[in-house]
Amino acid sequence: MRRSTLLLLSAVPLALAAVPSIASAGPPWISIELPANPYDRATKGAFLVVHAFHHGTPMGFPVSGKAEGIVNGQRKSIDLKFERTSRDGAYVLQNQWGNEGEWTLVISVAQGADDKVTALVQVSGAEVFSVKVPTERRGEWDIPKAVTMADVEATLRGRSTRVASGNQ
Repeated sequence: MRRSTLLLLSAVPLALAAVPSIASAGPPWISIELPANPYDRATKGAFLVVHAFHHGTPMGFPVSGKAEGIVNGQRKSIDLKFERTSRDGAYVLQNQWGNEGEWTLVISVAQGADDKVTALVQVSGAEVFSVKVPTERRGEWDIPKAVTMADVEATLRGRSTRVASGNQ
């Protein structure tokens, strides 16, 4: 009887070792803060602040992005540069695309090679009018949906049509 108790107790650490991998499962998340806090030295003057999370925990995951736009009828694409702040998972974005035209900022947070979440920030001139994080329902969870260039182009086409017709 004593031998079975020892075997059972030795299995407990193995079972507990599996718990961290289950707890760390799941995709990253992104949120966009705007306006940026003008009283925080790290964010003063920023166009917006990107926050990277794993569940509710801020994480220093890599952030990348592009500004995709139409200015005076010309299609433009600009790689965005983000600056880390002193807060874990918080990144400052300055306006790198100017104050003219219609833009979609495609901002992504990556957790490893395959897990990514993307925010689409729609900007007209220098004003944000929409922030969306495309998701899809899987069971009881909303999971980040992959964003394609066709999705981005659709946001720009729709706006350039409204602007041209005067229906902003």
